[in-house]
Formats: sequence, C-alpha cells, structure tokens
Amino acid sequence: MKRIVVDTNVLVSATLSAGGAARQVLRLCLLEQAQPIIGNALFSEYEDVVSRDALFERARVTADERHVILDAFVSKCRWIHISWLWRPNLRDEADNHLIELAVAGDAAYIVTANLKDFRGSEMRFDSIRVISPAEYLSEEH
Repeated sequence: MKRIVVDTNVLVSATLSAGGAARQVLRLCLLEQAQPIIGNALFSEYEDVVSRDALFERARVTADERHVILDAFVSKCRWIHISWLWRPNLRDEADNHLIELAVAGDAAYIVTANLKDFRGSEMRFDSIRVISPAEYLSEEH
C-alpha cells in the first residue's frame, strides 16, 4: 500500500459533503486501504481547521463529530518525523510542510484539491505525485 499525504482541504471537503472523491479518500484511509502519513505541522493544521465553526456552518456534522472524525483519521495515520526542511520550494510557504512530509515519509502522492498551489515549485521530487482526490481514486482504487 502506497503512502499518501492528505491535504487539509481534502479532509474539509470529506466532512462537508456526503459524497464525492474526498469522502471516498477519507473512507479508504479509515478502512486501511490507503496509508495516510502525518507530521506535526499537518496535525496542527488539521486541528486548527476542524475547530473553525464558521467553515462548517453548512455541514451536517457537529464540532464534536468533526473531532471524532479527525481522531479516527489520525489513528490510521503513520506519524513521520521530519528531519530536513526543503525550503524555499513553493510560492505559498504554508504548503511547504506537505512536500517535506511526503519526502520524509516516502509518500507516493500528495492528495489535494489545490493542485495549482504545487505548480512552479523550485525543487522537483519525481517519486511524489501531486494529484486530486478523483485522480487518486482512478489510479489506486
């Protein structure tokens, strides 16, 4: 099973929508059919975003349920220690930690809805593909 980095926007989309590719990616992780990896920065970002009530106003899940989903997801993640920072790399500094996690954790994919944020990086890592949730599902499942 290939390792993946699940960007925060995928977790948010999976929580907001009952269907769709992001929800299916989350489901595959929970069923241990995909191996998500996580590090300190991504975990902090998940916690921060899941706590933003305004972001989830139209969601069917409560704040407590969002935290239960996050806890379940994180319990399936493999924790990765990042020893090396690969900077500068992306134009949006806030996304660099995803590249660093993918490199440190030997991930095959970064699954994100924000593909444009990863274009034009200064460094290339040929072993890591940045793809959308739908692309991930069509390639791996």
